[in-house]
Amino acid sequence: MPTANKFSVSRYAPERGPMAKLTARDSVLRRLDWPILLSSLALSFLGALLVWSATRNRTTLNQGDPYYFLARHALNTGIGLVLMIGTIWLGHRTLRGAVPVLYGLSLVLILAVLTPLGATINGAHAWIVIGGGFSLQPSEFVKITIILVMAMLLATRVDAGDLAHPDHRTVVKSLCLAAAPMGIVMLMPDLGSVMVMVVIVLGVLLASGASNRWVFGLLASGVGGAVLIWQLGVLDEYQINRFAAFANPELDPAGVGYNTNQARIAIGSGGLTGSGLFKGSQTTGQFVPEQQTDFVFTVAGEELGFVGAGLILVLLGVILWRACVIARETTELYGTIVCAGIIAWFAFQSFENIGMTLGIMPVAGLPLPFVSYGGSSMFAVWIAVGLLQSIKVQRPLSA
Repeated sequence: MPTANKFSVSRYAPERGPMAKLTARDSVLRRLDWPILLSSLALSFLGALLVWSATRNRTTLNQGDPYYFLARHALNTGIGLVLMIGTIWLGHRTLRGAVPVLYGLSLVLILAVLTPLGATINGAHAWIVIGGGFSLQPSEFVKITIILVMAMLLATRVDAGDLAHPDHRTVVKSLCLAAAPMGIVMLMPDLGSVMVMVVIVLGVLLASGASNRWVFGLLASGVGGAVLIWQLGVLDEYQINRFAAFANPELDPAGVGYNTNQARIAIGSGGLTGSGLFKGSQTTGQFVPEQQTDFVFTVAGEELGFVGAGLILVLLGVILWRACVIARETTELYGTIVCAGIIAWFAFQSFENIGMTLGIMPVAGLPLPFVSYGGSSMFAVWIAVGLLQSIKVQRPLSA
């Protein structure tokens, strides 16, 4: 006898085409989650200013054009918006049927990184150079794939009303499908992305209603796996040095500890209101490496101060809050799991990125969502916003 649960009865109108037809009164624009959209746009706009400030004087990076990175950041944001619109138009339920294809494509892309097509940037062999100054980091899109494939498996029988929560066999299948791309990404090695994927898996399992034994078991396995990886020497020397510098910031202040030390100096010098946009001495003097990508938050701390840095945190908080609201209000377990995976992804990656600039987390090479320069990251986070909006848009007004 099927067990009743809040996801057993579908309250959705039948769909005809990629997205359910909506009445004029109930238009797509009316049903969008505007706090998420406006916060994401504001973060991207702030990111463009910060990236511009960090790169306008760096002639070795901008090819002599002070607007080089500003233009590309704006282009990446524009493409991201198009991807978001496309995701909303297709709908998360249509994409649910395409998950096997998306999963296979993700595996092909990350395997291509391990071939001569792959390129090493900032110590990680995690990129595919497309040409024309553009490159692709497939691991960013793997985060989305893991969320979708696990959500599809864990929610199928629950949404159909057959089960109250995912059974153990289904959990094992979903974990195996998530582990395959994570293992390949680890070989690159891209430890930062793997850390995010692990947190995504935990968030998905918690939202799915699976037994807590799985969560505790994964945490214990993660600790054991980390020790094993360390003992087997899987990590590259630069990654080991990053953890060593985190444990002891004074270990090598002119070497592996240089980035974090300069980052703290930059943020600390900003005070309450900052030195003013384009007026930061650390930023203008180019003392902080990778300031347009991993350490972009230092520009906000120095030039916009506590107020500007706090605004970034508030905007990220709004996105996470609204995503939680959407997850709670959807009547499909599939939608809830997708939201939970995105929440775990955005929350941990933001915490890690900002934490490493403050010295409370090890340097892991993770971008700040919407703010850091980088096409792959920008595309992935806007696709995630599209998924959140699709779940919100296709929820009936009575839900």
